[in-house]
Amino acid sequence: MSSATLEALSHTLQEHLGDRVKSLKVALGEVTVEVDAADYLAVMQTLRDEPALSFEELIDLCGVDYSTYANAPRAGRRFAAVSHLISITRNWRLRVRCFAPDDDFPSVPSVTGVWNVADWFEREAFDLFGIVFPGHLDLRRILTDYGFIGHPFRKDFPISGYVEMRYDPDQQRVIYQPVTIEPREVTPRIVREATYGNVENA
Repeated sequence: MSSATLEALSHTLQEHLGDRVKSLKVALGEVTVEVDAADYLAVMQTLRDEPALSFEELIDLCGVDYSTYANAPRAGRRFAAVSHLISITRNWRLRVRCFAPDDDFPSVPSVTGVWNVADWFEREAFDLFGIVFPGHLDLRRILTDYGFIGHPFRKDFPISGYVEMRYDPDQQRVIYQPVTIEPREVTPRIVREATYGNVENA
C-alpha cells in the first residue's frame, strides 16, 4: 500500500478502535495492530461492520509460537492468533494479532461468528499450536489424526514426536506406541575436491 493509504488506514483505526488498540505498527507496506483477548471479538466485529473500515474478508488466521521468536528467547506472552483481513471496498489490508493471556492454556475467542471462513483456520491453529477458540462450534483436529499427542508446531515439540503408529496383525488394527526412534544429531558431511574453487586450476 502507498504511504498515504497506510497513513489513512492508521488514522481510521485509531479513530474507531481507540485505546482497544494496544499497538499499531507500520512496516514493509503493512499495518499491524495488537489487541487484548478481552477486546478481540468486539474489535473484529467493528473492523467488519464499521463503514469507514469495511474489512469484509478474513483471508487467513494462524497461530504463532513466540517463545523463541527470531531465534532468540522472548519475554512476554507466548501464543498468538494472527489474522489477515482485506477490504474490497476500501482497497486496504490489515494484520491483527491477539495474544492468549495464559501460556499454559492458550485461549482466544473464536471469530467464526464474524467470518465463518475462520472455521478451518481456527481448527488448524488448535491442532498445530494448541490454541483453544471458545465459541467455535466444532473445534477438533484437522491435520493430525485423532490419536495424535501434542501440537507439532510448538517450538518445544520434539522432532520425532511422542507416539508412533503401526498396523498390528494380531489385533488387526492400527495401534499407537511410544516412539522407538533414538534422538540423534545429524551433521552433514561435505566432500569436495582439494582444488575446488582454486582459480589457478580453472
